[in-house]
Amino acid sequence: MLIVQKYGGSSIATMDKIFSVAERIIDTKKKVNDVVVVLSAQGDTTDELINKTMQIDKNVTERELSMLLATGEQQSVALMTMAINKLGYSAVSLTGIQAGIYSTNQYTNARIIDIDTKRIKLELKENNIVVITGFQGSTLQGEITTLGRVGSDTTAVAIGAKLGARLCEIYTDVEGVYTADPRIIKNAVKLNEVSHDEMLELATLGAKVLHNRSVELARKYNITLEVRSSMSNNKGTIVKGSSSLESMVVSGIVVDTEVAR
Repeated sequence: MLIVQKYGGSSIATMDKIFSVAERIIDTKKKVNDVVVVLSAQGDTTDELINKTMQIDKNVTERELSMLLATGEQQSVALMTMAINKLGYSAVSLTGIQAGIYSTNQYTNARIIDIDTKRIKLELKENNIVVITGFQGSTLQGEITTLGRVGSDTTAVAIGAKLGARLCEIYTDVEGVYTADPRIIKNAVKLNEVSHDEMLELATLGAKVLHNRSVELARKYNITLEVRSSMSNNKGTIVKGSSSLESMVVSGIVVDTEVAR
């Protein structure tokens, strides 16, 4: 069995959180054969890199901006792999190009066109936990690209689709999909299940817990998503082809303030 897990920036913002997530990843590895992990940049790393860019040139080229922003995810995967190895399990980190993620040539808003999974499968065969940078890809000419906001969600679902995964866990700082932002509305209700179509509507209306591109991919390839908190072991919200709530009109919107991609 293969599980793909994606962790957002707030989930790995500190070294303590990195080790906590590393333990969670190892627990998953103990239960299933293969684990692929996709990471965002830590905490406010992306904003800090953009601020540095603005101090140099507000009209910087998109190529150089992508080159810079991609380093945030590379830090994350290297640190996570070190933590997993320190805890006694074997892991390997891969950049987007090393993982075979090919994209269009729109540098800061690229779309994935294909994933050559040979390297990922090779590492899984060696019993490694594979830790991959989210948010980044490469053109066929080898140019580094980034996938736009919440691009790591899209990376995780696309990898899951290519590897035939039926579950992709999206870890964030909320415990699932709610009828409203639980940090603002105290009586917001967590939904146990929503359909891909319902989640796509919520994402389109402004819910930032999942990006609409990732939900579209999950619907197309029939991948079940589970939105969970990295801070607890509580069950999250299942997002799948159909749900018991399909007849229910979901009118709330979750606003996820996590700075992650």
